[in-house]
Amino acid sequence: MNRIITAAVALPVLIACILYPPLKLVFVALAAAAIVIALYEFWFLAKRVGAKPDIVVGYAATAALLVGFIFDAPYSEPLWLVLCVVLLTAGALVAEMLRGAPFDKMIVSVGSTVLGVLYVVLLGGHLISLRLSFPLPALDHPNSFSISTHLLSYFFLVLMGSDTGAYYTGRALGRHKLTPKVSPGKTWEGAFGGMAASLLVAALSHFWFFPEISLTAALALAAVMNVLGVVGDLTESALKRGANAKDASQIIPGHGGLLDRLDSLLFNAPLIYYFALYYWR
Repeated sequence: MNRIITAAVALPVLIACILYPPLKLVFVALAAAAIVIALYEFWFLAKRVGAKPDIVVGYAATAALLVGFIFDAPYSEPLWLVLCVVLLTAGALVAEMLRGAPFDKMIVSVGSTVLGVLYVVLLGGHLISLRLSFPLPALDHPNSFSISTHLLSYFFLVLMGSDTGAYYTGRALGRHKLTPKVSPGKTWEGAFGGMAASLLVAALSHFWFFPEISLTAALALAAVMNVLGVVGDLTESALKRGANAKDASQIIPGHGGLLDRLDSLLFNAPLIYYFALYYWR
């Protein structure tokens, strides 16, 4: 019941922020807040294995990266992102050195600081650039929604379709474990169901509201998104298993933490951004 209530509240807000242009900055604010919280959850997992991530350095780099994404640094100023990563790495090392002995956890602490920012912020931040950087009207419909609106609608529909298809197919038909050592609940039957659902949603999106992308490209992109989504989900499951945690947190009733909800999205955010960049620009 908590899952249904949470979805009933969150989905209309997400849909409104995607479809209604004046709310694009609300989308950016919500995305930035989700990234900040998910990063903290990652560091919470890191602390469970003895790491001591430097939150000050990490969030300073997060702020710099988010500013870059808001101004479309991946396209207009890619060196900004490189500079942020360089300063993050050096800053985390220096901060840990200045923290003083004992130094037996220095490698794992610096690693958790840097990896958290790269994993959550650098990957997830591409959705912010996607929302702000493709304002042109849809090619065949100059008075309709922008390319970014169609892209984000397609993006979330495919991922939600994949998750839903995998969940119900797995429950109904699941017999063969996909990766029992990482996530015992996932099955090959569920994976195939998720793939079929993502392809169906991609085809419907093309004919329903997204004719600017060819059917072939829509299907191919959905297939890759589905695979990356599964990989992202399993990766986050492995992180939680290593930290002996069931969920990253309990911030979302019925869903666990934000990192638990973003796991498949994070690996796909750069994919959809760079696909759009080279498909239309």
